[in-house]
Amino acid sequence: MILQRISLSFGILSLALLSACSEPPGDAPGAQDRSAAAPTADEGSATPRREFRIPPEDFQAVPARGADLFAAHCAVCHGDGALGSDQGPPLIHRIYEPSHHADISFYRAVALGVHQHHWEFGDMSPVTGVSGEDTAHIIAWIRREQRAAGIQ
Repeated sequence: MILQRISLSFGILSLALLSACSEPPGDAPGAQDRSAAAPTADEGSATPRREFRIPPEDFQAVPARGADLFAAHCAVCHGDGALGSDQGPPLIHRIYEPSHHADISFYRAVALGVHQHHWEFGDMSPVTGVSGEDTAHIIAWIRREQRAAGIQ
């Protein structure tokens, strides 16, 4: 009973912290949902995506698929190997370890965008063309690379 209360308290605190770290630009309506406003064709738009869905818990993400998706959709800003660039921060970095940025923060970043908070790169817009399942593959690859770099 006490352990359940501690777990519940920790869970509530974690969600509050995640919301602070991954709030979408512009305080878009529906930001607390798994879905938000309609997508646009403009890659630079800060409009959250309504069609984005996080895959079910039993979804089997494939890190190798994530590497390809990352290269196609994320490397332009986050650099080859997620090591950062002059456009975006490295994701293979202790700031993005699971205890500080849980997987949900990556889903939120893709679907809703993120206010600049750790780095000086500006706000990140939602990423069009990347589904929730694609994001799961990307997260699996990022976590694998983080572990290989000693980040856990």
